[in-house]
Amino acid sequence: MEAQLAKIKLLLLDVDGVLTDGRIIYDNQGNELKAFDVKDGHGLKMLQRAGVAVGIITGRKSQVVVKRAAELGIEILYQGALNKLQPYQEILARHGWSDEQVAYVGDDVVDLPILRRVGFSATVADAVPEVLPLVDYVAGKPGGRGAVREICDMLIKASGRWEELTQRYFRS
Repeated sequence: MEAQLAKIKLLLLDVDGVLTDGRIIYDNQGNELKAFDVKDGHGLKMLQRAGVAVGIITGRKSQVVVKRAAELGIEILYQGALNKLQPYQEILARHGWSDEQVAYVGDDVVDLPILRRVGFSATVADAVPEVLPLVDYVAGKPGGRGAVREICDMLIKASGRWEELTQRYFRS
């Protein structure tokens, strides 16, 4: 798996159930609320520093996702993607990446068309049962609770840049 991970140049993510726990909360004014794990966010920033691009393909549309993507410097963002394979193919064509250079994290059957194509497919511990046997890796943590960080750390270590990117945190 290490050689497979070392080829990755792009990590693509679903949102609901992957970057969040899948719940959608509305306040009394009708505003949509989502909770994101800061550890996932830090993992994504470190992954970007390691030279791996990050993108989002989600079936829903949400201003909360636009804000979170902007905070994390994620410029590849497709919302309202009912057929996720279409934006996936656009991303590859635009940037010149091949399937084997892409990792994707999804949690539901709508993610399977991409999960079956990419060089490294992953899901969260609480994904729907149909997805679990069809991916390369199942995170030990659920969506919105550190699963993305776990996968980012794997990718960073496979890139050979873990020590370089984390040494400042271990210095006394």
